[in-house]
Amino acid sequence: MTRITLIDTTVRDGNQSNWGATGLDTGMMLQVAPVMDRVGFEAIDFTTSTHMAVAVRYSKQNPWERLRLFRAAAPKTTLSFLTTGMRFISWETASHEMMEFSFRLLVNNGIQRFAVMDPMNNVAAMLTMADLTRKAGGSQIVAALTFTLSPLHDDAHFADAARRLTEGGKFDRLYLKDPGGLVTPDRAKTLIPALRAAIPVPLEFHSHTTIGLAPFSYLEAAERGAECLHTSSSSAANGTGQPAMSPTIRNLRDLGLSVDVDDEAVAQMDDYFSTLAKAEGLPHGQPGEFDRSYFRHQMPGGMMGTMKRQLTEMKRLHLLPQVLEEVEKVRADLGYPIMVTPFSQVVGTQALMNVIAGKRYETVPDEVTRYVLGRFGAPSMPLGPQVEDRIKSSKRAKELDDEPRMGSLDELRAKVGKHYSDEEFLLRAVMPADQVDAMIAAGPAPQTYDPKTRGVKHLLSELTKRKGLASVKITKPGFSLELNGGQP
Repeated sequence: MTRITLIDTTVRDGNQSNWGATGLDTGMMLQVAPVMDRVGFEAIDFTTSTHMAVAVRYSKQNPWERLRLFRAAAPKTTLSFLTTGMRFISWETASHEMMEFSFRLLVNNGIQRFAVMDPMNNVAAMLTMADLTRKAGGSQIVAALTFTLSPLHDDAHFADAARRLTEGGKFDRLYLKDPGGLVTPDRAKTLIPALRAAIPVPLEFHSHTTIGLAPFSYLEAAERGAECLHTSSSSAANGTGQPAMSPTIRNLRDLGLSVDVDDEAVAQMDDYFSTLAKAEGLPHGQPGEFDRSYFRHQMPGGMMGTMKRQLTEMKRLHLLPQVLEEVEKVRADLGYPIMVTPFSQVVGTQALMNVIAGKRYETVPDEVTRYVLGRFGAPSMPLGPQVEDRIKSSKRAKELDDEPRMGSLDELRAKVGKHYSDEEFLLRAVMPADQVDAMIAAGPAPQTYDPKTRGVKHLLSELTKRKGLASVKITKPGFSLELNGGQP
């Protein structure tokens, strides 16, 4: 019987796609870590450098501490880190020395698996990254080949890239990464066998339910050579995230395939995250309706979740359809980059600014200017000449073209300070100092979480913000809490 394994994406991609990457904090993850360790996952898709930055910026929690504690709480399961090109948190291209240093710290703190993605599917760059992650101590190096739609990207193109990635033995596995959820069941019938025939290593499939296709494509992929599928716990699944693990397991078994997991732990994990989502007011993911426009704008799940959060915070969620239309135009202007980190952010941010301003390219973010200047490599197709000329001729483009590149480790040490630990130094080298200072001042993160106490904690937090309260008393059957003069 063919055996299918699962990689869990709840705390990383599910959290990012459906909860804007801010839904889960350290205590929430640690509370369920032993249960996740019992499931029998091939690996847990745990973090990226962007998620580490979110932990600092929004939660004021130390991402290194989070990783170490989770590693200790789930010692049997491999933890995975997704690379997004030659960068770590900062948009600036880093040196090989800097990347190896970053990867070594990740290994020292508990990462064993590195999923290597290049935003342009640059095979040479991915092979270089494989060398760096292996040298840093990574025990499992996985090539993440990103799916996109264009006249260039047919099955033969992807199979050739997969062959070149894996033929030298630098990668232990390969996974087809479909950030837009655009692999249809029919495409899976041809693409998965083409990849399977081209590579000598295990094949994984990672897709999103953004337009409802992934649950069907997963089953076709599993029957045609994909040995591992990426899924999430039910509440963090679906939406713009991955398919839910429980129905995926049932459907795979119905096909006669073997999925060797602890069903009791799967149910317990689903129950925990569902209870958490309800307590925290987080949406419970539902498969998206089929929407053909995604085949044009190709907005990936993670960026779609972030964009919805940003528009909601601005009270302009109604502008989402206009922004997505503008995404198509901006992507064409920028030479049709693959819509994956960091390019989905580059395109999406520019489109959002164009719509909000009511005038195209009135404001151009530095990341877009750096892209046009070639800092991220050469796009597969030419840029729109008018947009390219406008951006390159701007005063800001000249300033960015002359700006100093990220220095060597010694130069960064001299700039940041030599008295910090390696982990704190790296955060300070790539993030604003005030954000790291705020994280340090906040102290250690809570290591436990009980969704039943969420309401009381929120009430106390809001009450302590009010001035002039001499005392507060909260009572309910079996519970009483009184605060007098700020003291319980």
